[in-house]
Amino acid sequence: MKKIMRHTTTGQSSLAAIARRPLRLHTLTVLCLLLALSGCSTTRHLPEGETLYTGIRRMEIEHRDKSSNGNKTLEEVEAALSIAPNNALFGSASLRTPFPFGLWIYNGFQHYEKGVGKWIFNKLAADPVLLSTVNPDTRVKVATNLLRDYGYFNGRVSHRIDSTRNPRAVKLSYHIDMGTPYYIDTLTYERFSPLADSLLHDSAFFSQRLVRRGQHFDVTVLNSEKERVIRRLRDNGYYYARTDFLTLLADTLMHPGHVVLKMVPRANLPAEALRTYRIGRTDIYLTGYNGEAPTDSVKRRDFVVHYSGERPGLRYSVLRNRFLYRTGEPYSETRQGYSQEALARLGVFKFSEFQYIPRSADSDTLDVRVNSMFDLPYDSELELNVTTKSTKQTGPGAIFTLSRKNFQRMGATLNLEVKGSYEWQTSSTVDGEKSVMNSYELGTALSLEFPRIILPWVKRKVDPFRFPSRTNFKIYIDQLNRARYFRMLSFGGTVSYSFQRSRSWKHTVTPLNLTFNHLQRRTATFDSIATANPNLFRSLDDQFIPSVSYTFTYDNSWRKERTRLWWEHSFTSAGNATSLLYAAFGQGLGKKDKKLLGTPFAQFLKMTSEARWLYHLSDKQQLAARLMGGVIWSYGNKTIAPYSEQFYVGGANSIRAFTVRSIGPGSFHPAEGSKFSYVDETGDIKLEANLEYRFRLMSGFLGGNLNGAVFLDAGNVWLLRDDPARPGAKFTFRRFFDSLATGTGIGLRYDLSFLILRLDWGVAIHVPYDTGKSGYYNIPRFKDGTGLHFAIGYPF
Repeated sequence: MKKIMRHTTTGQSSLAAIARRPLRLHTLTVLCLLLALSGCSTTRHLPEGETLYTGIRRMEIEHRDKSSNGNKTLEEVEAALSIAPNNALFGSASLRTPFPFGLWIYNGFQHYEKGVGKWIFNKLAADPVLLSTVNPDTRVKVATNLLRDYGYFNGRVSHRIDSTRNPRAVKLSYHIDMGTPYYIDTLTYERFSPLADSLLHDSAFFSQRLVRRGQHFDVTVLNSEKERVIRRLRDNGYYYARTDFLTLLADTLMHPGHVVLKMVPRANLPAEALRTYRIGRTDIYLTGYNGEAPTDSVKRRDFVVHYSGERPGLRYSVLRNRFLYRTGEPYSETRQGYSQEALARLGVFKFSEFQYIPRSADSDTLDVRVNSMFDLPYDSELELNVTTKSTKQTGPGAIFTLSRKNFQRMGATLNLEVKGSYEWQTSSTVDGEKSVMNSYELGTALSLEFPRIILPWVKRKVDPFRFPSRTNFKIYIDQLNRARYFRMLSFGGTVSYSFQRSRSWKHTVTPLNLTFNHLQRRTATFDSIATANPNLFRSLDDQFIPSVSYTFTYDNSWRKERTRLWWEHSFTSAGNATSLLYAAFGQGLGKKDKKLLGTPFAQFLKMTSEARWLYHLSDKQQLAARLMGGVIWSYGNKTIAPYSEQFYVGGANSIRAFTVRSIGPGSFHPAEGSKFSYVDETGDIKLEANLEYRFRLMSGFLGGNLNGAVFLDAGNVWLLRDDPARPGAKFTFRRFFDSLATGTGIGLRYDLSFLILRLDWGVAIHVPYDTGKSGYYNIPRFKDGTGLHFAIGYPF
């Protein structure tokens, strides 16, 4: 108690005057304040007739159903009953911390109307959780209704008020009798019009029904089935169809323990709900980003664009191809949604509002009006960071991006990116000098991104717009300088296409990715390193990297299910198409040192695969896992992979107990003080695994949520070939598990919904190299095996 109060009172600006008084008076004041609070009751100033709620004493469960449906039902019921009391531990309804500090402040300072006391009350007091606010009678009714919603029609919930030592404080006990569950017998669709009936009994639609014989009765599944039926009707012209137009009739007497269900239209529906509609004329009203109202229009058939100025702010064809319907087609909610998404993906509008207007009271035609307002044409972003590396180099960096939206009225985005960073040595001396600057990087990139597939032979935009599709053209140039080693110039360009055939699957094809690395300058120090380790020099030598790649990504997070899976697999081929071209002109495939524009080109195959799994234990707890692996095989023209393509581990998004490139390959570890330790710790094979438990610490903390995490990381990189300069670096199954670096740790995440700030403290458990210490835990000193990382976003 004393420790808490000292922490609270120290440093408060409102008590600064007390702090400036003589020490004896200051100490006396603090002691008096502590004494006053220690004698505070948690119920002294409760409103008259009120009782303090102090949590749940017990929750008894009878006739528990251990099936998955039963567990889900019980979780919902317990959530309805579980209200956290004051000073709850991690939001628990039954566990409390022994110091109700907020209640002490509430009772001790409740009578202050102004001054320091009022300020302390406003900042530190916690309103008491009253029994009348918890309202157990109402919660019992809610919990009982939840049991019935999930098919436990004879289930019951009751409560008991338990007294405590304090006559004005109570606990609650609940008794939950789940009873026996009811199951679905049949579900039929009846009393629909002939057209609607044929739509609902179509074999493909009927086979995908969500409610089947033998399932637990579950009102949430029934509601989902009603929504599915309405989507079917709205996709076939029934514009005014709504879920509240459907009624479910249930019979529990025909087959005991089972429910016979009928889905029927509600009686006395309005005439428009029973009619199908077709699409008529479409009018788009384009408002300028300064509010300029349309003054002119361009019309082609039944599609009209209204605009201000001399010409439309967006090309007519770009707009028309965003709409996935034609005049005369039945109204479709799905096509409407796809059209809205395609229009939004242009990235040029602040908003787009769709309105469907019947031509007359008895007409079956809907005219479409779209109101869109242009967004500002330019956008910019500045990213600042500070890098700290295992080579004791640190320094700031910045990336500035300027975007021109709706470039040439094509809906494309032109991006200019400029980046720069510099680092200096933070060790005591570098070649006899203190804190010399020895590295910088400058670069720029220009890219043009279209929200559609751009191919010369594709004249008609063949329905690529239901789901996101993009074409990206990019050129870049980078200058890297390591003052005591080398200076390298890299430039190149890429053409890539990404598209989705469904919401879950994304495909990215990069038919052209050309990079040129030119080693402009080498120092004597670098030459000495290259002599000791020739493979290092070959990986940094002048070379072209012409490659093609294909990546597919699976992501089911849009379903909002409890279990979410993200999986990405990528395959890259470099130099092989070029080598085949050379073979066609008489240079054999086995010939080495083939050159492109006078420079050797790299030749390799690279494959990576990464899976991320997230399981929601509850609204406040998640279990996350990640598994990543990769391999690169260099052959033919270059048997050493380019340094930029090699794998490494460590860092804020990898094995968090270690810094970037500080582990591997294999059991190799450069001697302390080695000049090339930083560039050596890369490999041809990578395997990495992470497990993380995430939990809520505090809700509404400074406008966001404060979350905690406990994690376990493992992984390493290896070589495919022997390297005499790096003994133990080659991959072998015999020492596989011993060569995995492992670490654990804890972290904090401050979640502002739009931004997540992360702080992770990693603690090493095992390193794959010899440290002179036996046993699995082979970290010589605890402080040498820790890593602190500050980052944006989750690690995976």
